[in-house]
Amino acid sequence: MGIMIKKPEHVAGSAAPAIIVGLFVAFGGVLFGYDTGTIGGILAMPYWRKTFSTGYINRKDQMLDVSASQSSEIVSLLSAGTFFGSLSAAPMADLTGRRIGMILSTLVFMVGVILQTAATAIPLFVAGRFFAGFGVGLISAIIPLYQSETAPKWIRGAIVGCYQLAITIGLLIASIVDNATKDRDDTGSYRIPIAVQFAWGIILIVGMLILPETPRYHIKRGQNDKAAKALSRLRRLDIDHPALVEELSEIQANHEYEMSIGKATYIDCFKGTLGKRLATGCLLQSLQQLTGVNFIFYYGTSFFTNSGISNSFIVSVITNVVNVCSTFPGLYLVEKWGRRPLLLFGAVGMFVCQYIVAIVGTADPSSQVANKVLIAFVCIYIYFFASSWGPVAWVVTGELFPLKARAKCLSMTTASNWLLNWAIAYATPYMVNDGPGNANLQSKVFFIWGGFCLICAFFVWGLIYETKGLSLEQVDELYAKTSKAWKSKGFVPTVSFAEVQDLGVNARSQSLADMEAGAQRKRSVGHIDDSAEYKEKLEV
Repeated sequence: MGIMIKKPEHVAGSAAPAIIVGLFVAFGGVLFGYDTGTIGGILAMPYWRKTFSTGYINRKDQMLDVSASQSSEIVSLLSAGTFFGSLSAAPMADLTGRRIGMILSTLVFMVGVILQTAATAIPLFVAGRFFAGFGVGLISAIIPLYQSETAPKWIRGAIVGCYQLAITIGLLIASIVDNATKDRDDTGSYRIPIAVQFAWGIILIVGMLILPETPRYHIKRGQNDKAAKALSRLRRLDIDHPALVEELSEIQANHEYEMSIGKATYIDCFKGTLGKRLATGCLLQSLQQLTGVNFIFYYGTSFFTNSGISNSFIVSVITNVVNVCSTFPGLYLVEKWGRRPLLLFGAVGMFVCQYIVAIVGTADPSSQVANKVLIAFVCIYIYFFASSWGPVAWVVTGELFPLKARAKCLSMTTASNWLLNWAIAYATPYMVNDGPGNANLQSKVFFIWGGFCLICAFFVWGLIYETKGLSLEQVDELYAKTSKAWKSKGFVPTVSFAEVQDLGVNARSQSLADMEAGAQRKRSVGHIDDSAEYKEKLEV
């Protein structure tokens, strides 16, 4: 096996259009990353602190500031908005389509940006944070949905993983812009970083006006002709090309098979094997947050300042550069190594780094050497996260669900991510800061994140199935046939849903294995009949 990721020789057409489309859609992650990344720097800006303070004095530098409760409110309201936004993504994506849904989501986000830019006091700023969050929540659920439904199976993991790469780029740009404006003694110090987000929104809207709808959405709506045209555009094949007809037939047959088993209401999402998949996706997204990564990017600037590191803004830029660069190995390894091994590798690496940071920061918090060790291992921790749990959590959740329930289940898994994001953003100032009512954990908080990283490793071993190289329809077969996650690595798909559909059997009355056996018998009988007919012709 070579080291390059190459299109399999038997795959017809070109993957370039689908890859370009998937990479452009990933750009929506810049909105997500930039918006979450910019707030940490803004909270530390002297002019913003003076303008938005209600009289609270920071005891460390004796300057006007917002209190821990106000800081929690400002940071966590974005996450609250994203939680409700991601839950709203399913009805929007199923009603308007994935493409139009993304355009509407971006418009909601831009309303939030307008409110934040205009604000000079906490109430309007918080309202803007909520609306921006609502838009980001919608976008964060629809983007992996769109990417998964358009990407070729042999490179789907890398394409969906680029969403996380875009998030890290957004975080990096945010830290650079914050660093450039932090010393301004006017409203431009915080309004420029916020207003820059208009550019990201305009780029995404213009692009989505040009891109096609996903073929699987058209199949879901019964629009087979439109599905064929969309898939033809993505695969660069004629509508009547055998490979395109076969792929489209398999998508349609799989959807009809799933619909014959049962409906796709929200209640149905919690039942049977679909409920198991939903639980896996929700836990995966929740644990991604509990690794503690957003502690670094939400409160990293303030944390490094309180730890005695002089130029905390520069350290924040460095951690974001590490975050971006470390995502690239993950995009490669997710296809070469697979989902399960990469997630296990990341969980163990993060666990070790978190505990080193916690021990060193607790043992000698005022030492310059300790500060350098802290920064070094925070960066190594970010490498492990960015190359594994960062992109792969989105990849796995994008692959888990059948078409009939994909939008609903993805919205709920994404909402789980944002719910924990909100909880961590809200609780962190109380956990880390000193003062009355605060835990003042400082570096000890990394013991908590490290403990969750250890839980992540056991979770991956017990519940994450290996889906590398499988089509979205073959993932359904994987869950139907393989009862244990650790047995999934050697799985080879054998079912053709188009053949199963030809049997005309009620899917509720037979298992998938029984129907597959029936299809194989029919195929064998057909082969025997063809052979007999050929013999008769020879005898004549």
